[in-house]
Amino acid sequence: MGEMVTIPIEEYKALRVASEELADLRAYDRAKDALARGAEEQVPAEVARHMVAGESPLRVWREFRGLTQQALAEASGVNRVQIADIESGKGSGSVATLVKLASALDVTVDDLI
Repeated sequence: MGEMVTIPIEEYKALRVASEELADLRAYDRAKDALARGAEEQVPAEVARHMVAGESPLRVWREFRGLTQQALAEASGVNRVQIADIESGKGSGSVATLVKLASALDVTVDDLI
């Protein structure tokens, strides 16, 4: 058995809190670094509110990028009518279609689902 140290429970609890705070600070530093490198993107709260409200993620991202349905169709190679159907909820699009749309919008497929 290895060496052991006994400390008061309050000191142990304080060490755990400090450890969690350090982990949070490191996560914050990683996120700031990713933003600075351009590996992550800040999304305005209004965009998030639209998605949380249940609006079509495809439409929200398309509008955030300043694209019309036709411009997205041209950029992605997906038919404009299919884009309209996905945005209105009439269709869901195949995985291949969502990959094309995500690529054109510079988001992940998960962002569109």
